[in-house]
Amino acid sequence: MDVQDGRLPDALWVPSPNFGPRPPEAVVSLLVIHNISLPPGQFGTGCVPRFFTNQLAADEHPYFAGIADLKVSSHFLIERDGTLYQFVNCNDRAWHAGASCYKGRPDCNDYSVGIELEGCDDTPYSDMQYQVLAQVTMALRRYYPMIGNRIAGHNEIAPGRKTDPGAAFDWPRYLNSLKPDEYVL
Repeated sequence: MDVQDGRLPDALWVPSPNFGPRPPEAVVSLLVIHNISLPPGQFGTGCVPRFFTNQLAADEHPYFAGIADLKVSSHFLIERDGTLYQFVNCNDRAWHAGASCYKGRPDCNDYSVGIELEGCDDTPYSDMQYQVLAQVTMALRRYYPMIGNRIAGHNEIAPGRKTDPGAAFDWPRYLNSLKPDEYVL
């Protein structure tokens, strides 16, 4: 799996209108891990891609009435079965982090790539998700070497506001699945 001009050819390309240019001085140097399920706690609904492309119907589920008009995106989504979507070119600024700060540096959307895992804080992620996440991470780190070991959960860059990827995310398993000489806990 290799990145080509900000895109992963292995991913299903579903372009989101919710993105913008990165600031001219921005260098991709952070990877942010998230989780999402729509409706909350339900998987395999197909609602997340519709949400990131502004096609979620507010009347489809009571929860959607409060989020259908939000304009958000992520670079990637990895579903429970390992299906990989890309919504925003990695050279562009996706709208995934919101108000955020990483090691004293604000506005994480400016310099990060966001990966959403279909899931919720308290449900274990699938083996396929960990496998695909490791492959995507290694490809991104090759293409954007400044990411290095700068990998954080959404909860770390937006403490008190966000909790994902949650207690169910196995950080040691994920980090140890990367090339051992690159990042091992």
